[in-house]
Amino acid sequence: MILQFNIIWHDRVSSTNTTLEELAEKTPDLPSGTVIAAREQTRGRGRLDRVWVSGKGENLTFSLYLRTDAAPHRLPSAAMAAAVAVADFLGNEGLQASLKWPNDILVKGKKICGILAEAVAGGVMIGIGLNVNMETTTHIDQPATSMRLESGKPYDRELLLPTLLENLLPHLTAWENRGFSGIRKSWEARASNLGKPIRLRDGETYREGVLAGFGEDGELLLQTAESTLIPIWSGELTSPPRTRHHS
Repeated sequence: MILQFNIIWHDRVSSTNTTLEELAEKTPDLPSGTVIAAREQTRGRGRLDRVWVSGKGENLTFSLYLRTDAAPHRLPSAAMAAAVAVADFLGNEGLQASLKWPNDILVKGKKICGILAEAVAGGVMIGIGLNVNMETTTHIDQPATSMRLESGKPYDRELLLPTLLENLLPHLTAWENRGFSGIRKSWEARASNLGKPIRLRDGETYREGVLAGFGEDGELLLQTAESTLIPIWSGELTSPPRTRHHS
């Protein structure tokens, strides 16, 4: 894959994904590698209908358009490829990151980045929200952190973005060529709960078991107490099941 990244900065948008989606619809020949980045985002889209708000000067929010003929069931693993790239990028910045299925990047067990891949005209759109200069996390409904909170220093987001995009290239190339199998080793090496008891929520349904691995398209493989292996395509990892003590 040869990509020429074309970064289009906006001072303020509701959502970089929405802005890029509208651009793709209006521009049938939109080049692969087009990036919409926002200095401020008021209503970004996350998984499970969550809203991702990023104040002015705070975080790095952007969406990347990638032309691909990949089948729809393969597209979610594009977000997993991007997650591996972000983890590598953070490692180069001195921050050790782990991956939480399906698309979260954690530092010290706290969320620092979320990714959402969505099908759009002619390809896939990968939206990335990386906490960069955020100094408080009280407004977030889960343990979270930022590059600044971890390192103690501020960052220039417009300088970070090209470096992060260069980290994306090899992993997205591997994904384009081989799907999830192209990034499996890199993903599993960073998977925070591999081989451990987990609890999954999908709507009002909860399932518990052991995270046994991942299928050929990145689906989670849950091993139940009856040793049945169940493929899980969507859901959210929540707190692990509590250990039951017997008196």
